[in-house]
Amino acid sequence: MATGLSRREALASITLPMGFLAAGGASLLTRRAAGAGVLPRAMDGQAATLAADESAWGEWQEAWTVDRTVINLNNGGVCPTPRAVQEAMERAQRRASTLPPPRVLWGEQQPLREGIRTRLAAYWGCDAEELAFTRNASEGLQICQFGIDLQPGDEILTSDQDYPRMLSAFRQREAREGVVLRQVTLPVPLTDPAEVVRIFREAITPRTRMMLVCHMINLTGQVLPVRELTALGRARGIPVIVDGAHAMAHIPFTFREIDCDYYGVSLHKWLCAPHGTGLLYVRKGLIEGLWPLMASAPEQRGDIRKFEEVGTQPLAPSLAIAQALTMHERLGCERKAARLQYLRDRWVNRLSASLGARYRLYTNPDPAISGGIATFGVDGLDSLKLADFLWTKGHIVVTAIRHPQIDGLRISPNLYTTLGEIDRFCELVEQAGAKGIDARDGT
Repeated sequence: MATGLSRREALASITLPMGFLAAGGASLLTRRAAGAGVLPRAMDGQAATLAADESAWGEWQEAWTVDRTVINLNNGGVCPTPRAVQEAMERAQRRASTLPPPRVLWGEQQPLREGIRTRLAAYWGCDAEELAFTRNASEGLQICQFGIDLQPGDEILTSDQDYPRMLSAFRQREAREGVVLRQVTLPVPLTDPAEVVRIFREAITPRTRMMLVCHMINLTGQVLPVRELTALGRARGIPVIVDGAHAMAHIPFTFREIDCDYYGVSLHKWLCAPHGTGLLYVRKGLIEGLWPLMASAPEQRGDIRKFEEVGTQPLAPSLAIAQALTMHERLGCERKAARLQYLRDRWVNRLSASLGARYRLYTNPDPAISGGIATFGVDGLDSLKLADFLWTKGHIVVTAIRHPQIDGLRISPNLYTTLGEIDRFCELVEQAGAKGIDARDGT
C-alpha cells in the first residue's frame, strides 16, 4: 500500500502517460522527487501548453471508471474516485475484515495514517501536527465554528455566499447562545479582491469575535483573498476560519502562503479521495484553545488528534488518501488547474459568442481569482428548468444555483471530462436558448 512507501517511492509508484513527459513533465518530476520546493511556481508555459494536449489527457481520462452514458459537470459536489484509489480502499477494507478490530484497525491501520498525515503536510506546507483527519469540510469547519468560545451578544461575520451548512451552524449558535450572525454581500462577479477586504473591514464592529471566509466560493468558483482577510482578522484579534472545500487540490497554494489559522476541506472533492474524507488545519499554537466536537482525553488538549476522536470508524477511506495524493503529486497542481481552466474557458467562450446579450456569466474567469468552476445564466431561461432539460435531453448533471444575486447553473468539469462532453453540453444550452424549454416534455 502507498502508505508504507517513502515520499520518493510514492512519487515513483504511478506511471505518467507519455504525453505528459513529452510536454516537459519529466524535468519537473525529477525536481520534485529530488526534494525541490513544495509547489513548482515557474513552469515556462508548460502547464498552459499541456492543457490543450488532448492526446495526453485522453490517457489520464482512463484512470477513472465513470459511466460515459452520463456527463457529470457537477464535480464541485463530490468528485468520483479514480480506479487506483478505489482499489487501495478496497484492499484496506478487506484487510480490516480479516482480523479483530483491535489488531487491524487500531494496531495496524491507525498508525499507517501518520505517514499520510506527514505527506499531506509536506505537500501543503505545514507541520504534520497541525493536520487532523475529518470526514468532510463540514465536520472540520464546525469544529472551529462551535469550538471557539463566544458570549451572548458576540458577533460572527461572514458573507451571504457561504455554504448553507456553515450558515446553519452559526444560526444554531444564535438560537442556543444568543450570539449574532452578520453577513456581508460580496460583488458578483468579483472584479477586485481588494473590494472584498474593504467590505469585510467596514463590517467589523467592536463586538466581532469570529469570521468565516471562503477560499473558493461554492456558488461561483470565485477565489477570495484569504491571506489578506486572515491578516485583517488577526490584526484585530478576531479568529478567521477559512472554508477551503473547493480550493485544495484545485488551485495551487500552501498554508504557509495563505498564512491562515483554521482551514477545513473535503478531500473527496478535488483531490478525488474516497467519499467521507477531509482535513482540518489548525495552527499549532491554537490547537489547545479549540474545543473538539466530541470530547477527548484531557492529555490531548494540545494534540491535533483530539479532533479525530469520533469513535469507531472505517479507516480504509483515509488510508486510500495516499493513492489520491500520489496521483495529484505526479500530475502537479499547476497542470491540473490549467486543464480545469481550459475546460471552463471552452464552454464559457462558446456560450458567450452564441448566446450574446442573453448570456450572464456570474464568475470572473481571470485565472488569478478563479479555477475550473464557473456559473452562468441565460435571460429568459429558468435555471431549474434548464438543469432538468439538460438531464432529460443529454443525461448531463449540473447544479442549479438560486441566490439573490444569481440565477444560473454552476458548471464544474474534471480531468476525466472530454471536449466532446463539453461541446454536447454547449449544444443543448444553445438549443434551449434558441427554441426555449417546453415544461411538458423538455423539448
